[in-house]
Amino acid sequence: MPVISYELPDRFVAGTVGRPGERAFYLQARSGARVTSVALEKFQVTLLAERLEELLDEVLRRTGGDAAVPAVAPAELHDDAPLDQPVEEEFRVGTMALAWDPDEERVVIEAQEVTEGEPDAEVGADDPAIAVLRVRITAGQARAFAERALKVVSAGRPPCPLCGLPLDEAGHVCPRQNGYLG
Repeated sequence: MPVISYELPDRFVAGTVGRPGERAFYLQARSGARVTSVALEKFQVTLLAERLEELLDEVLRRTGGDAAVPAVAPAELHDDAPLDQPVEEEFRVGTMALAWDPDEERVVIEAQEVTEGEPDAEVGADDPAIAVLRVRITAGQARAFAERALKVVSAGRPPCPLCGLPLDEAGHVCPRQNGYLG
């Protein structure tokens, strides 16, 4: 599969399909009528959002505030709308990479299809059998993405007050209560 590339997409978000406890997580990019959705794990969404924030904070630190990087997500970029429907999975994400393009002042995000082969394969490797989603966004868009992604992740099942594990509707077997339903 080719590299699926978006240069300053109209929308780039993380979102879910399904009920808490059964949710599937997606990255979705849209430019005009073109929409690409890739599936990934909840922890990958969390890591991507956290690493984006760290990357942007580091760019601000290194440039002494000269880069066009907002400290918080601009209000006009907030996006709480659901994923564009229908959500059609292009591939499942294995490896992700982040970069800062100082010339264009853009964040580059690459999500590579999970492979059964070599664990040391590089993101964006010239293997036509491996799909890659490459998105280039502004720092403001990256802040808004990270903010939304962390909200999406935290909107799942509430944690048990004793052990911190997610509670199902019927409770859960809590290790802090010696295996009894909590």
